Amino acid sequence: MVEQELYGYLKLHFPEENEHCEWKAFGNLRYAVSGSAGDDVISYVSAISNMEGGDLVIGVEDKSLRIIGIQNLHDYTPENFPFRIIGNCSHLPSEGLRVELFITTDTNKTVWVLHIPKHLPRQPVIAHRKAWQRSGDSLLELTQSRREAILMEPLHTVDDWSAGICPMVTISQLDEMAITKAKFNYKVKNPRITEEVDGWDTVTFLAKSRLMVNGKITRAAVLLLGKPEATAQLNPVQPQISWVLYSKEKIEKDYQHFYPPYINAVDEVFAKIRNLKYRYLKEGTLFPDEVDQYDQQNIKEALSNCIAHKDYNLGSRVSVAENEDGYISFSNPGSFLPGSIQEVIESEEPPSFYRNTLLVTTMESFNMIDSIGSGIKRMFRVQRERFFPPMPDYDFSGNKVKVTLTGKVLDMDYARVLARNPELSLNQIILLDNVQKRKPLLEPELKLLRAKGLIEGKKPNIIISAKVAQTTGQKAVYTRNKAFSKQQYFDWIMQGMQDHGSLSRKDIEKLVWTKLSDLYDEKQKKTKITNLIAELRRNEKIENVGSDAAPKWVLKEQKGDT
Repeated sequence: MVEQELYGYLKLHFPEENEHCEWKAFGNLRYAVSGSAGDDVISYVSAISNMEGGDLVIGVEDKSLRIIGIQNLHDYTPENFPFRIIGNCSHLPSEGLRVELFITTDTNKTVWVLHIPKHLPRQPVIAHRKAWQRSGDSLLELTQSRREAILMEPLHTVDDWSAGICPMVTISQLDEMAITKAKFNYKVKNPRITEEVDGWDTVTFLAKSRLMVNGKITRAAVLLLGKPEATAQLNPVQPQISWVLYSKEKIEKDYQHFYPPYINAVDEVFAKIRNLKYRYLKEGTLFPDEVDQYDQQNIKEALSNCIAHKDYNLGSRVSVAENEDGYISFSNPGSFLPGSIQEVIESEEPPSFYRNTLLVTTMESFNMIDSIGSGIKRMFRVQRERFFPPMPDYDFSGNKVKVTLTGKVLDMDYARVLARNPELSLNQIILLDNVQKRKPLLEPELKLLRAKGLIEGKKPNIIISAKVAQTTGQKAVYTRNKAFSKQQYFDWIMQGMQDHGSLSRKDIEKLVWTKLSDLYDEKQKKTKITNLIAELRRNEKIENVGSDAAPKWVLKEQKGDT
């Protein structure tokens, strides 16, 4: 349409700026997305989504709606733009997020209308680590009253992509061996009706498991039981699991892709993982024992969770990255609907809604996963009970869920005793595990650990406290990590000068290097020594009798004797 017609269309459908609509010029999309908080696309997306959803018109003048056009699209397209936005907005649903493209035929101006869905149940959309909202046509940080309103909304099931129908798929396009395996697993989960299940034909079984509705095959059925060629009916979704093996140097050594039926693919991927034996010494014996690097059920649970909770609208694959250095990661696209791992660990009930409800419930009935709550809790419990139990690491950045399992000892004595310590809760062990891994903790988490006397030190050099070190047999580690007082360092340096007359910089480093905290790296230790020397000199305790290039430090009162 010509520019005047487009202007009329926009005025008709988006007549004013309000809580659900914003007009912006944003002539350069590159800077429009990466701009300062409150003045960029993702801030408006967060605000509009938190106000029940709406539209952002890009390429028009603010207030007047005069068409200016987007002058620089950068590398954005209507297809990839929503994915880029999702990667910068936590909890933003992909369903309904799309770009409507307009190009004027007479002036060749480009206008985009970004249609923004409502936030997920009880989860405000975050941009720049803040949640935003609209007040009329103004943009502001989410108020406490609006936040409470979102958090108090009744939970409901999000749109279930997996329950959608594939009208062109027939039973002949389902894998017979996969159906047989599903039927067997179904009986394992429902032992009281084993004989009844044996009497079901394929149609009845599919109907009873809800994978067939009114004689039509669902998307969940194609994923779990479909032959690879049946997945063509899921376009543009391309279901795939990619396994990659990396060397210790992060060099790719091997890879393989796996496709539906996923009920078979889970075992096929598991067979590729090199779950080697790990040798360790039990307490009280000199004879080594062996254990698998990774708990087998944890591997299958992590992989199956990726399949069950993936956001299939995002189109990306499930990834399994195995590292020979003793780590394995599982990741899938899509936000983590429960919000946080702490919520899952502390909750007594599983979440009330899922992204793929039919797929999740069917995988449970086929004995492939536990519910999301109990499955994740089990993973943490198992790691706690093992002899080297670094807790599973979860990463929710980039609009994906990534869990990493560790298959090697990080600190054998600490982990072994800590996991058996009855005084520490699972949540405390998870936080202390992050301390051992040198991962940053939020201020409330640090406050909790400090209140219980579990940690000490200042950020970023937080260490396990003496109380826990004594409990867990980590006294030597504690002493090595805890820095001595400044006066002790002064005393050692000055005593060395008194004993030897003078000390070079190299001599001072040899004297105190091993007494500095093990939490310091080499650069930090050198800086610490420089600061100690400088302070002693400022306080007129020592002075340099050499040159700037080769300083020789002596006690000030000993200068005449040297």
